[in-house]
Amino acid sequence: MAKLPPPPLGFLFSHPAHFVACGFGSGLSPFAPGTAGTLFAWATFPLLAWAMAPTWLLVFLALAFAVGVAAAHRTGADLGVVDHGAIVWDEIVPFWLVLFLCPAGWLWQTAAFFLFRFFDIVKPWPANYFDEQVKNGFGVMTDDLFAALYTIGVLLGASALLARL
Repeated sequence: MAKLPPPPLGFLFSHPAHFVACGFGSGLSPFAPGTAGTLFAWATFPLLAWAMAPTWLLVFLALAFAVGVAAAHRTGADLGVVDHGAIVWDEIVPFWLVLFLCPAGWLWQTAAFFLFRFFDIVKPWPANYFDEQVKNGFGVMTDDLFAALYTIGVLLGASALLARL
């Protein structure tokens, strides 16, 4: 399937759901919007981590996921494509979770970025189920949540292995 062009800038401001689902504009990137959304998450995570205690950050992430389900659903319906490339909130929130659980340091975060993008693109089971079969905002958000869980598993496994060496 050919990649669709990003919607015009005016679309971003035509409804609050569009502004959120399109990652505050990061999803309007004409090149690799999912990667742009993930980079946006990486750039903004330090502010979130600074502003909130860990427990509140987890609560915020859960709420951001729930809001994302509704925003992605509305935006997909308005664009006529359930999981349009401009919808990147599904990359942002799960990658914030990855960074929250990632071992400290920029090398770990860089590995997390590439692992997350890999798992988001490859979509191993059950991510592929949610991507292919659940055609609504919940499916859009959940396939990337599984990419995050795979990323976290690899990072924590590698960290535990390296700690034993």
